[in-house]
Amino acid sequence: MDKPFEGRVAIITGGSDGIGRATARMLATRGATVIICARRKEKLDVAKAEIEAAGGIVETVSLDVSDSDAFVAMIEDVATRHGRLDMLVNNAMSVHYAPISKLKLEHWRKDFAVNADAVFVGTKTAMKFMTAAGKGSIVNISSTTAIRAAPFMSSYSASKAALIQFTAVAAMEAAWSGVRINAIVPGQVQTEGNQDFAAKAPEIAARTQEAIPMGRGGNPDELAEAILFLLSDASSYITGVALPVDGGKAAQLYLPS
Repeated sequence: MDKPFEGRVAIITGGSDGIGRATARMLATRGATVIICARRKEKLDVAKAEIEAAGGIVETVSLDVSDSDAFVAMIEDVATRHGRLDMLVNNAMSVHYAPISKLKLEHWRKDFAVNADAVFVGTKTAMKFMTAAGKGSIVNISSTTAIRAAPFMSSYSASKAALIQFTAVAAMEAAWSGVRINAIVPGQVQTEGNQDFAAKAPEIAARTQEAIPMGRGGNPDELAEAILFLLSDASSYITGVALPVDGGKAAQLYLPS
C-alpha cells in the first residue's frame, strides 16, 4: 500500500469513533503515527486494536478536550516526544438538542467549550510547533448545521459556525509560515449514533436521507478521505476553506413539491 504520510505525526481528537476513528485508521495505514484522544478509554482501546490490526502505529490518550490545560499538555508532549507535529484534526464534538426556551446556559457553554474553545486551544498550540517547522496542516470539523439552520440545535450550530470563521482567520495568520488550516463541513454521516437513531425512528431517518440530493447519508470513510486530502501535499495550495462533504445538501435550494 502507498504510504504518503510515512514519518509524519498526527493528533486526532474524538478519535475513538465515527469520522475521527475512520480518519485515524486511514492515516495510520498510510504511514502516519497517529495519536487519538477521547474521553472513554474503552472505546479508545477498541479503536487502537482495530488500527494496529490493520498495521498502523497508534497511541491513545484519555482526555476531555474542554480541559484546556490537559489538552495543551497533551499536544506539547506529543510534539516533544516525537520531535515534530505535522497534522491536527479537531474532531471532538458536543451537542445538546433542545429548543432555545429549554436550553440551559451550561449546555450552551459545554458545546462552545468543545466545538469552539478546544479548537482555538488546539490550533493555537499546534501552530506554535508547525510554524517553527515551517509546515503543517490542521483540519477542523464543522457541520452543515453551521451554515444552514435547524431547529433545536442553537448551541451546536452557533459553536460550529464559530469554528468555520475561526478556521478562516487562523488560516490567514498562518499562511505565511507554510501552515495550512481548513475545515470540513459534514452533512449526515452514518456513524453509530445515527444508525442507532435510524433503528429507533426508521421513517424519520428515511425521509432525512431522501432529502439529501444524493439520496443517502455519507459514511465515515468518505469523510476521512476528504480530511486526508486536506492534510496531504495534494492540497498544498489550499487554505482557509470550509469544504462541504454532504451529498449536495448545503448547495440545495429547497422547493416544496
